[in-house]
Amino acid sequence: MPLIDIHRLTKDYGDVRAVDDMTFGVESGAITAFLGPNGSGKTTTLRSLLGLVTPTSGTATIDGSPYAALADPLHVVGAMLEATAHPARTARGNLRLLATEAGVPASRVTELLRLVELEGAADRKTGGFSLGMRQRLGLAGALIGDPRVLVLDEPANGLDPEGIRWLRDFLRGLAAEGRTILLSSHVLSEVAQTVDDVVVIADGRLVVHAPLGELTAGGGRRVRVESPDAAELAGALDASGMEVVRRTGDELVVAGATREAIARLAMQAGLLVLGLSDEADSLEDVFLDLTTTTVPEVLA
Repeated sequence: MPLIDIHRLTKDYGDVRAVDDMTFGVESGAITAFLGPNGSGKTTTLRSLLGLVTPTSGTATIDGSPYAALADPLHVVGAMLEATAHPARTARGNLRLLATEAGVPASRVTELLRLVELEGAADRKTGGFSLGMRQRLGLAGALIGDPRVLVLDEPANGLDPEGIRWLRDFLRGLAAEGRTILLSSHVLSEVAQTVDDVVVIADGRLVVHAPLGELTAGGGRRVRVESPDAAELAGALDASGMEVVRRTGDELVVAGATREAIARLAMQAGLLVLGLSDEADSLEDVFLDLTTTTVPEVLA
C-alpha cells in the first residue's frame, strides 16, 4: 500500500461535488506534485487526508490509517495548508506552542529555526514577517514532530527567486532523508525542478498520475529553430502544415516536424538556419494541455 493512499475519494458539499471518485497513491521517499486549476478539488483532497473534512465516500489514509486514527499524528505527518502563525507571538513562541502539543523538547524549536534560516528573526513578532518568512515558519511548524510525511499547500507562495531556490534544495534534502512529500503549487517551472511524480486533477477528478520525466517526454516533442530569417521561415513552415507554436526574435519552436524536415524546407526556401534542437514539453505545457481539453476516459 502506498504511504499516502487516496482511494475512491468523493466529497459533496450539498449539490456540489468537489472531489469525484479520486484514486492515487504516493510512495515512500518521493516528492509528488499535486496540481490542478483553481476549484479543481486540491484543497478538499488535502483536507480530507488531514482529517479536516469528512469524505462523502472513499478513504484518504496515511500509512494505512485515517489521520484521526493515527496514534501520534504530529510524529507521522506534518502539514502546511496556509501560513497561520499568531501575529502577536514571536517565531520562537509560535513554535514552542507546537512543540508542547507534540511533546518534543524546546531544543527542537531552536533546531528548526536554524534549519529554515529564521534564527535571526526568532524573537520578532510574526505580524511583521513577510509572506516568505511566514512560509518558512510554516515549514518549521510542519516539521515540529520530525514526521515521515509532509503535506504542503503552496509552500512557494510569497518566496522570491532566491527563496524558491532555497525551498527546492530544502525539499530535496528532506526527501533524501527518506521523507515523503505531497505538495501543491502554481509555480510549475519550479515544481518541474523539484518533484519526482505528478498528480494532475481537474473538476474533482484524477486526470493523470505519472513520473515527471514520463509526463514531459511522452509524445510532445518539439523542435527549437534558430534562424535570422525566422519570420520568413515561420511562414514557410505554416504553409507546409508544420505548426509554429512560439516565436521569439530569431527563435521558433515547431511542433509536428522533425529537424530533418525543417532543415530541408529551409534549404529549399533559401533560408538560413543556425541551429536545430529537440525540445520536450515543459510541465506547464503538459498541465495546460491536460486541464484545458476534454480528458480521455482512460486517464480519468
